[in-house]
Amino acid sequence: MAIYHLEAKVVSRGAGRSAVAASAYLSCSRLYNDYDGIQHDYTKKQGLVWQQMFLPEYAPQEWQDREKLWNAVEEVETAKDSRLAREFVVALPIELNREQQIELLQDFIREQFVSDGMCADAAIHDTDGHNPHAHILLTVRPLDEQGRWQYKTEKEYLCMRNGEERGFTAAEFRAAQNEGWEKQYPYKVGKKKVYMTPSAAEAQGLIRADKHPKSTRYGRQNPISERWNSEEQLVTWRAAWADVTNLYLERAGRAERIDHRSNAARGLDEQPTIHEGVTARALERKGIIADRCEINRQIKADNALLRELKAAVRKLAQAVKNTLPVIAEAMEKLRANMIVFRYQLRHIGRGRQRMKDYIHAVQPNLVRYTELVQEIRGKGKERKSLLAEKKETPFYLIPKQHELSRRIAELTEELEELKSEKDMLLHSLECTDDAGITAVKKDISAMEATLKKLSQQEEKYTAELNDALQQYAELKSQSAEFDSDKLQDARLALRPAMERSAVDCVQSAYGDRYQPLMMYDSKRDVSDMLHEEAETRSIRERLRQKQQQQPQQKQNKKKSRRDTLER
Repeated sequence: MAIYHLEAKVVSRGAGRSAVAASAYLSCSRLYNDYDGIQHDYTKKQGLVWQQMFLPEYAPQEWQDREKLWNAVEEVETAKDSRLAREFVVALPIELNREQQIELLQDFIREQFVSDGMCADAAIHDTDGHNPHAHILLTVRPLDEQGRWQYKTEKEYLCMRNGEERGFTAAEFRAAQNEGWEKQYPYKVGKKKVYMTPSAAEAQGLIRADKHPKSTRYGRQNPISERWNSEEQLVTWRAAWADVTNLYLERAGRAERIDHRSNAARGLDEQPTIHEGVTARALERKGIIADRCEINRQIKADNALLRELKAAVRKLAQAVKNTLPVIAEAMEKLRANMIVFRYQLRHIGRGRQRMKDYIHAVQPNLVRYTELVQEIRGKGKERKSLLAEKKETPFYLIPKQHELSRRIAELTEELEELKSEKDMLLHSLECTDDAGITAVKKDISAMEATLKKLSQQEEKYTAELNDALQQYAELKSQSAEFDSDKLQDARLALRPAMERSAVDCVQSAYGDRYQPLMMYDSKRDVSDMLHEEAETRSIRERLRQKQQQQPQQKQNKKKSRRDTLER
C-alpha cells in the first residue's frame, strides 16, 4: 500500500555531521573530506539501486563529481556549527516499478529543487525489496549566475537618522550615508555603554568604547535562503511530492493515492482513542470490524440468530407429516437456513482472512521496529563513548584523532539512516510517535484472540450447515414417493418468501454492515451444494420428454379408435 513519507533534515556541522560523509553514505562510495582530512568509505554498504547528480544550468560542471561539489560546500562554510546541506528522505510507492520510481524522483528533484538553483545528490536504497526509499541531499547556499556561492546571511547595521532606526547592509549603507544615515557605536556614559551616532557622541564629548557598530543579532538572510528555510516552503515541497506521486500512480493505472496533509487537516481525529487503538482504526478504514466490543456484540447477535434458526428447524421437524405441502415447506425452510449459514460463514471467513493478512503484514514491521530501536540504542552508546574517548585523546595523536573522527562520522550517518527507517515504519503503522507502537502491539494481541473466537464461530456454523444438509437429504428421501414435478412447483412457490425471510434475518443481525453481494454469493453457494442446477435440468428434460410423448399418445388413441370403428 502506498504511504506518504517525506522527512526533512538539516546536515549540520554542529550536530557532528559532514556533507561529504552524508553524500558518501547515500551513494555507497568512498569520498575524501578536505575540511577535516577524513576519508569516508561506504563501498561495502548494501541496498543502493540508483544514484544521480543534478546541477542547475550555471553550476560548474566539475560538480558532477560529488566529491568536488561537497568539498566546495565544506570549504565555503567555515563556522563550526554551519548548516551544510538539506536532506530529504522520501518513501517510494511499491506500486510503481523501478523505472517509474526513478522517473518520479527525477521529475520531483528537477521541478522543485534544481529549477530553483539547488544542486542535488540523490540515491534510491532498497535493502530487502520491500522498502524502496530515496535520499536527496541539497545545497543550502544559493549560486549566482557566474556559478559562485552567494551569501546566506549578511551583516545588517542598525543606523539612525532623526531619531529613526533602520537596518542596512554594507552595500546599502554606502548609499544611505549620503542621505544622512549614521552607524551607531558604543560609547562610555559613566560606567555604562550606550549606542549612539558619532555626531551625537562628539557633541557630548564621549569616548568610543570599541570599533564594532550596532547590528542585528543574526544579520539579514539572503531572500532565497530565507524562502528555502521557511515553513511555507516545506509545506509546498510536501504537497508537491504528494501531487507528483499521485500523478505517476494514476499514469500507472493504480487506484492508490497518498496525502501529505495531517489527520487534523483531513478532518480526521488527530489521534484515535486508546480504547480503539491505531490499528483498530486502520482496520475499520479497510472494512474490517476491529473494535473488540463490536466483535463481541456481533458474535452475540450471531449466536442469537443461530438459536432462533435451530428452534425453527426443531419445530418444523416435529410437525413434518408425510404430505407434499409440508415436505415442500420443510425443505425450503432448511434451504433458507442454509443461506443464512453460508452468509455467516462468508462474513466470518472474509473477516478472519483480512485480519490474518493485516497481522501478517504488520508483525514483520513490529519485529523490525524492535531491532531498529536496539540498533539505535547500541550505536548511540558507541558514538557517545567514542566522543568521550576523542575528548580525552591528546591533540598531537593525529592518527588516533582521525580514526576516532572517521568512526564517529560513520556512526552518525548510520544512526541517521536507522532513524529514517524507524520513522518510515511508524508512518506505515499509522503511528505518530514511538508511544503508538505499544497500542499497535495491544491491538495485534487482541486481534489474535478475536481470531480464535471467530474460528469457534466458523466451526459452529459449519456444523449447523452440515446438520441442515443431512436433514435436507432425509427430507429428499422421504419425498421420493411424491411426484417430483409437483414437489418442485410447490417449493418454487414458497421460495421467494423463504429467501426474503433469510435476508430479513441477516439484515436484522448485521444492520448497516449487511452486504447484498455477499447474500447473492451465499444463495449461489447453497444452490451449488444442493445440485439445484442439475435437478432443474433433469426436470426440464422430463418435461421435454412428456411434451414429445403427448402427440404420440394422441396418435395412438386416434388409431385405436379407428381400429375399433373398422371392426
